[in-house]
Parts: sequence; structure tokens; C-alpha cells
Amino acid sequence: MRSTDTTSWQPTSWQARKAQQQPSYADGAELERAVADLARLPPIVVSWEVENLRLRLAAAQRGEAFLLQGGDCAESFADCESDRIAKQLKVLLQMSLVLLQAMKRPVVRVGRFAGQYAKPRSADTETRAGVSLPAYRGDLVNRPEFTAAARRPDPQLLLRGYERAALTLNFVRALVDGGFADLHHPEYWDLGFMRHAQLREAYQRIVDSIGDALDFFESLTGQKAGDANRVEFFASHEGLHLLYEQAQTRFIARQDRWYNLSTHMPWIGMRTAQVDGAHVEYFRGIANPIGVKVGAAMSDEWLQELVAVLNPHNQPGRLTLIHRFGVKEIEQHLPRVIEAVRRTGATVLWCCDPMHGNTETTSGGVKTRRFENILKELDLSFRIHRELGSHLGGAHIELTGEDVTECTGGARGLTDADLQRAYRSQVDPRLNYEQALELAMLIAERSKQRT
Repeated sequence: MRSTDTTSWQPTSWQARKAQQQPSYADGAELERAVADLARLPPIVVSWEVENLRLRLAAAQRGEAFLLQGGDCAESFADCESDRIAKQLKVLLQMSLVLLQAMKRPVVRVGRFAGQYAKPRSADTETRAGVSLPAYRGDLVNRPEFTAAARRPDPQLLLRGYERAALTLNFVRALVDGGFADLHHPEYWDLGFMRHAQLREAYQRIVDSIGDALDFFESLTGQKAGDANRVEFFASHEGLHLLYEQAQTRFIARQDRWYNLSTHMPWIGMRTAQVDGAHVEYFRGIANPIGVKVGAAMSDEWLQELVAVLNPHNQPGRLTLIHRFGVKEIEQHLPRVIEAVRRTGATVLWCCDPMHGNTETTSGGVKTRRFENILKELDLSFRIHRELGSHLGGAHIELTGEDVTECTGGARGLTDADLQRAYRSQVDPRLNYEQALELAMLIAERSKQRT
């Protein structure tokens, strides 16, 4: 096992390792200039926000809070619009309100936004009608149109990505500071196009219940419930493009540590989690709370090495393991990885990603996910953790505040035929506004049954 010493670590240390999933740029000098420009710009987040999130995640590890991490599969620059951002915020607020009421503990809200612009691909190229071009790797790298000019990796997109991320998080902060997330005013979170009357009525009962509780508390004490006035939101993205992450990595003298200040919580995907790889080398040196995706292909030994390298001092709130097995494999693999981590003596936050392992393709060639499989994987995750004396402390969901039709099932009973009506994702299918809220309500219902 490699040394976990970070005294000689630098943000560029990863460059001595093999780096997976990195784009190939034609002009090295242009890339170097773009990275240098990015490194001179102010950070998107600050270290005390990062430390605050770590404390919140440590509480979730102890069972005193629940992590709700959600957002787009891959953000696009075109989606950096106030209405879209507000809708994303609304659905996360609504989901957290439902979970808060049922679980009776704080919800840590972490968006997959303000930086989720790069995506791993299974192949470097895409071929259509005999023409092969570089694969679309997200707006941080190239463009989705199938032309040679669009698919050329463009270093200037690193700067455009930084700008869009900063604009997004700035708007989120402004909404939160302006009272948008005040639990006294859930009417700000308009249900919009929710069509399922039973779901709407159930949600309204939860809103009324929380409103009554706040009124009672404030009448009794004669003061405002402070935590209800302004809730916290944190940002996260997959730390895939290492030059982008490197450029926003700063040494904070008062903390005596390095921080990735492009986001609060970066994570490592399964394709880039090699223990001797560049991504693990980069992540081991930053002080942020970090996540690692864990799938069926990850052996016990691989996972144990990752835990040792990425959190050698067993710091609370540092490491979140996001398991993503799929409904067909979770009963086989989740028990063994729980036991594998237990044998290390390490404490981690366990989080379920019920999306990625349940992706399938319809007979018409459309990528989708079935709501019943997503729900079942979450159900099984809660049960398996409970039976093994472990604790599931979070859920990681790909969702949107838009009225899309990308995943089938749910209250409206969407079918494969419905997918063509409003399928907008450039990469993976997401739960729509209604399905996301329904999922939160079903998790809440199951949590009451478990107590």
C-alpha cells in the first residue's frame, strides 16, 4: 500500500500518475494558458464553508442527520438560467422538507450543481455513419453537436465552466440569503406542474404540519426558530477533469491544509478510483469532505486500500462511500462491502446512489431508469444496513426541477412510449420534479415503518 503522507503533496502531484478519462488537447500551450488564467481567479467556495459541510456529514455518520445529494447528471452551460436553477433548488427543498418531517433530524442538502460539467465516457470516440469523432465529455471539455469543430476539446471551456459554476452558486446563495429557503414560507416552492392530486395533498399536509410546529414553538418561546429562517446548501461535482480541479486548489495557511475551492464536496467515480491512479493521488491531498462511488466491480481489498489512502486518520465527515450496485446486485455486494469497511475499523458515511446501477436501454434504443427499481434499491439499502448493524446516512439522486420524461414509472405511470415526449438529458436519464418528490415521500414513509 502506498504511503499516506501528504507533507510533500502538491496540487500537481497527480501528474506523475496515470490519469484516466482526461481529454486530449491539440494545443498544449493554449491549455497551459487557460489553466494559468483559471488559477488566478478567485475561488468559488471558501474553506470555512467546506469545514462546515464536513461537520454536517460527521453528524450524518453518527445518525444525527441525513445527506440528500441531488441534481443533474451533467449540467450544461445553456442551463445556467435563473428559472432552471430556482427549480432545482425548489425540488431539493421540497424533498428535504418531506425527509425532515419524517426522520425528525436535519437534512444536509448538497446539490450536484455549480460544476458538474464533465462526464466520464466508456470510449474515447463516437462513430456515426462511419464517421468517428471524439466523444462528448461534457461542456467543460467539448460540445455535444456531432461535428469535428464541436467535438474538439477546447481549453477555453475550462474558463467558461468556472464562470457558469460561480454564477450558479452566487444565485443559489442570493436566493437562500433572501429567504427563498425559509421554512416559514414553503409557498415560495411552487408545486408547479405536479398533476398527481394524492401526492400534492400529501405534500400539503406535511407543509401544514411543519408550519403548525413552527407556530407552536415560536408562540411558546416568543422567538423565531432561527434554523428555519435560512437553510444551508452546498455544492458538489465529480472531480474528473484534474487540471480544472488543480487550478482551483489553494493552501489555506490558517488551516495549514490544501483545499479544492471549486466546490465543497468533490467525488471520485468508479472509472477513476484506481488506488495508484492520478485521481486518488489528487484527492488524498485535499482537505475537503470527499465521496467515492462503489460498485460491484470493486473488490474488498480495493475498497479497503481506498479507505486507508483517502482517510488515513479516520477523520469524521471526511469520507462518504456512495454505493451504486443496481437492484439486481445489491443483495450480493452491499453486505460484503459493509463488512470489508468494518474490518478496517474506519468510520464512513454510507450513501445510496440508486440511479447508476439501474440504467437500461429500451427496445427503441433510449436510455432510461425505472422508478420501481430506484425505489427498491433504496429500500434494500436501508434494510441491509439495518440488518448488519450499519447505518445508511444518505441518498444520491440524479434529478431535475423540469417536467421531463426520462425515467419510467412513478405516480403518473410513465411508460417507454412517454420518453419521447420530453427527453432532454444529453447523458443519463433523471427523475423529474414529480418523481423526485414522490421518491422522498416513499423514503419518508419507509423510515416511519422502520422506527
